[in-house]
Amino acid sequence: MSVTNAAAIISTRFAQADGHTLDGYRRTGGYASLRQALAMTPDQVIDEVKAASLQGRGGAGFPAGMKWSFLPKEVFPRYFVVNGDESEPGTCKDRPLMEHDPHQLIEGLLISCYAVRAAQAFIYVRGEMALAQERLAVALNEAYAAGYIGLDILGSGWSLDIVLHWGAGAYIVGEETALIESLEGQRGMPRLKPPYFPAAKGLYLQPTVVNNVETLSNIPWIIGHGGAAFAALGTEKAAGMRLFALSGHVRRPGVYEVEMGTTTFRDLVEAPVYGGGIRHGNKLKAFIPGGASAPWFYPEQLDLALDASVVGPAGSMLGSGAVIIMDETTCAVRAAWRLVRFFAHESCGKCTPCREGGAWLEKILRRILDGHGRHDDLDLLLDVGDNISPGPFPHPPFGGEDAVPFPFKQTTICPLGPSAVSPVYSSIWRFRDEYLLHIKEGGCRHG
Repeated sequence: MSVTNAAAIISTRFAQADGHTLDGYRRTGGYASLRQALAMTPDQVIDEVKAASLQGRGGAGFPAGMKWSFLPKEVFPRYFVVNGDESEPGTCKDRPLMEHDPHQLIEGLLISCYAVRAAQAFIYVRGEMALAQERLAVALNEAYAAGYIGLDILGSGWSLDIVLHWGAGAYIVGEETALIESLEGQRGMPRLKPPYFPAAKGLYLQPTVVNNVETLSNIPWIIGHGGAAFAALGTEKAAGMRLFALSGHVRRPGVYEVEMGTTTFRDLVEAPVYGGGIRHGNKLKAFIPGGASAPWFYPEQLDLALDASVVGPAGSMLGSGAVIIMDETTCAVRAAWRLVRFFAHESCGKCTPCREGGAWLEKILRRILDGHGRHDDLDLLLDVGDNISPGPFPHPPFGGEDAVPFPFKQTTICPLGPSAVSPVYSSIWRFRDEYLLHIKEGGCRHG
C-alpha cells in the first residue's frame, strides 16, 4: 500500500472558516486565473484544458476540452450549464465544493464560458441542498458586485450572466438532457440521442455545454498552473486529482482528494489518512466502485487503480466517484434490494423497461426478503434484468477476453434502467447461496 504526496487542488479551502466568502477566496489567490484567462484567446484556454487531459468528473468521464470543441462554430446563442444535481446514492463530493468553495466553481464557470464564448450560464443545484444554494446565491451576489460577473467583466469587453436554479429532488435530472428539460420548465425526462446531443441541440435547442461541479472546479488551477502540470499528476490515461466519497463499513468515511491512476482502491480503503480500514476489524465482502449504479467489485479487485481505463475493462466504472464498502456482516440480498428500490422509485416512467422492470425487480427482491421467495425467482430476476439491459452484463471473470466492459447495453433512453440491474446481477453472481438461504429458510445468517 502506498499513498502519494500530491497536494490537493480543489479541496484546499474545505477547512478554511471563510473559504466560501469572496474575501477568503481572494486571499488564497481567487480570481487570479480569471484575469489570466481573459488575457488569452478563447481557443488558447481550450487548448490548455485539452493539454490537461481533464476528464469529466460527473460519471461519463468525457474529456472536458474535447466536449467544448464540439460546439458548432459561429452558432449563437449558446449556453453553459453546471450540473450540480448530485443525486447518486453514496455520492457527496460536489456538495462540499458548492458549500465550502462556491467561488472556485464560479471562477471555473466564468473561464469555461469565456473559452466557449457563451454569454449565458445556469447553475442547477439539487433541491435538497439548501446550504449549497444559499452559499452559491451569496457568492454570485458578491461576484456580481465585484465585477467578476455582468457587463464588461474586468474591462475585457466580454459579458456574462449566471442564473442559479434548483430542482425539486428528482434523481433523473442528473442526466444532462433531463436536466435541460427541467431547466426549460418541463418534467425532467431524458431526451433521445441523437438528435438531442447538447452540443448540437441543448437548452432551448441551442448549442449547450453541460459540465459537472467538480470538473469546473479544476479549471482555475489548470489555467493558473498550466495544463501540463495537471497532466503530470496521475497517469497518462487518468490525469490529475479527484474527489472520492468513501462510505459504508470503513473506520473513516469521508470525502478524499487523491491522485488518479497511481492510487488504488486498497489505498483508499486501508490507508490511515483515508478510510483507515474496515470497521471493527471485519473482512471486506464487496464494494461498489463508482456510485450505486455501478456493478459491484469484490476483495480480489481491491488492488485495481483508480483509473477508468482499468476499472471499465474489469467490468464496472468509476462513475460518480462514490466508493461504498460492504463488510462481511452485510446481507447481499438486502443491500441489492435497497439499491433497486431507489432506482425503481426514481424512474421517470418514460421508458417501459425501466418503469415496469425496475418495479418488478424491487417487488421480487422484497418478496424474497419477506420469506416468500420462490425457487424460480432467481431466474425471473435475471430474465427481467435481461429485458432492461440485454445481452451479457458486466460481471466476473474480471479482465481477459470474457470480460464485458462498461458501458452496458440498454433498452432505455438513459442508464437509469440498467442501474437497477447492476446490484441484482452483482449479488446473484457472487452471493447466490444467500438468495437460496432466504428462499429456503426465510432469512440468512446476517439477520
